[in-house]
Amino acid sequence: MSVAALMLMVLLPVIEMVTRTLHLRGVPASPVLVQQLTLWVGLLGAALASRSGRLLALSSSTFLPERIRPWVSVFTGFILAAVSACLAYASQTFVQSEREAGSALLPGLPKWWFILVMPVGFGVIAARAVWLAGRWKARALAALGLFVPVALGYWIPPGQPTVFWIAVVVMFAVALLGLPIFAVFGGFALLLFWNASTPVALVPVEMYRLVASPLLPSIPLFTLAGYFMVQGGATKRLLRVFTALFSWMPGGLALVTVLICAMFTWAGSGLTILSIGGLLVPVLVRTRYPEKFSIGLVTSSGSLGLLFPTSVPTILYCVYSQTPIDQLFIGGLLPLLLMVSLVAAMGIYKGLKCDAVRDRFSPREAAGALWEAKWELLIPAVMVVGIFGGFGTLTEAAALTAFIALIVEAFVYRDLKLVRDYDQVFVECATIVGGVLLIMGVALGFTNYLVNAEIPARIIDWVQANVHSKLLFLFVLNIALLVVGALMDVFAAILVVVPLLKPLGALYGIHPVQMGIIFIANLELGYLHPPVGINLFLAAYRFKKPMTYLMWATLPFLGILFGSVLLITYLPWLTEAPLRWFGK
Repeated sequence: MSVAALMLMVLLPVIEMVTRTLHLRGVPASPVLVQQLTLWVGLLGAALASRSGRLLALSSSTFLPERIRPWVSVFTGFILAAVSACLAYASQTFVQSEREAGSALLPGLPKWWFILVMPVGFGVIAARAVWLAGRWKARALAALGLFVPVALGYWIPPGQPTVFWIAVVVMFAVALLGLPIFAVFGGFALLLFWNASTPVALVPVEMYRLVASPLLPSIPLFTLAGYFMVQGGATKRLLRVFTALFSWMPGGLALVTVLICAMFTWAGSGLTILSIGGLLVPVLVRTRYPEKFSIGLVTSSGSLGLLFPTSVPTILYCVYSQTPIDQLFIGGLLPLLLMVSLVAAMGIYKGLKCDAVRDRFSPREAAGALWEAKWELLIPAVMVVGIFGGFGTLTEAAALTAFIALIVEAFVYRDLKLVRDYDQVFVECATIVGGVLLIMGVALGFTNYLVNAEIPARIIDWVQANVHSKLLFLFVLNIALLVVGALMDVFAAILVVVPLLKPLGALYGIHPVQMGIIFIANLELGYLHPPVGINLFLAAYRFKKPMTYLMWATLPFLGILFGSVLLITYLPWLTEAPLRWFGK
């Protein structure tokens, strides 16, 4: 079902663009249908992620002694089942209210038909949590979590301070033990709403409200395009292009590594490390780069392209802060070049120091490489023209990018076999996207409580009373965002923190685009910073190295990127000058 929803998401916007160009009638309410399909991809993809135990977590229980891990697995399974069951119950309440209201998206298509995927998806996740808890006795214990909605709904009245604070402590503890991030935010949101005697159905209501964003469907579509290209062998052809053009330079192969990793970050930082890292690190080592440096370079470069307009965090920031994506892209041009250049300079310096092997430049090889990869080199141009050319919406540009990537890889190069690569492309993409969208949805419910409780207003009042300098505010902002990036996943951070930062930035006269660039650049560091640094976990898995090894390998690059963040923060010209150049 999730795969079918993904394919419909690709086809409907493309059909809409073609029919509009030919002045024909397109599919009625196509944008609305695509938005609803995003909800289906999110919930069904999350169910797929739960099947293989791949829901994103803040940490894992691998640091614990072997003898107590089974008990921890039962404990986290119990809490995950309890939170998911509560969300399923809240979603069913939402479905019932929409059914009674009789609202419809289109004539003959009741709204509740589409929302029904929410209780189903959360119910499947709850069942998977029980099944993955261990053997039958462990599953029986974890299954007790399925009765928590009944206990909170009928046996334990809301507003019990003792019960509430015990539950809060338990949630903090289980978050450190490996509870998926969506369950952490969902659990806290449910507890806060329950304690305030507020209907818990507000959590799925807020999740559904996120679907109404016209930009949100572009996230799974751009991700799918990246999977098409990676599985179709685009990374090898583009690596050949960059190697032919730059490997003759001192440190040229390090430059190639930075450029190709930054280029593919729009498809996902994890995808970059897992797919391209296996190609680049052996080549770097063969040309005399130290192994630790090579792994650190690839791991650090895996998040350099977050300021591209097609990266998931950038799209999500624009969705939630209501910042025009074209302005954020233009304002991020110089900061992006700065961060890429500094990391590349470090690679070039190391290449000179270790006397790395260089290839002789061959015009014939360069021309051959460019000709072989000509179709894939056009795909980024399609993205940029689609986004900024005014030919359609961002969702249509994303769908067209995915459609062209599919045609190029499956029918031009024929390296992508839809039957053979079904699991590696569609199922994998749905799994990753589902895990991300699930975090976004429940985090929005948590944020809704913060707003209703006037937490942002209180923080603004405190900052205004105690921080009187713009420079001091920017310093505090950087420290706060580093802490957020170290403790929180980037997607949850955007949904929880942006409502707090947007009014503060306006209070101190910071340009909204600069605020967005500062925010995203700081969270790039979060990919490399323990305990949540996703790139560290993925690189440890890909290169079979311990986390401590990865932390030391990436430390020099973390320092370089932190320096670039300070420059971006205290030199607003870097962000505002390109906006003036392009008349934005």
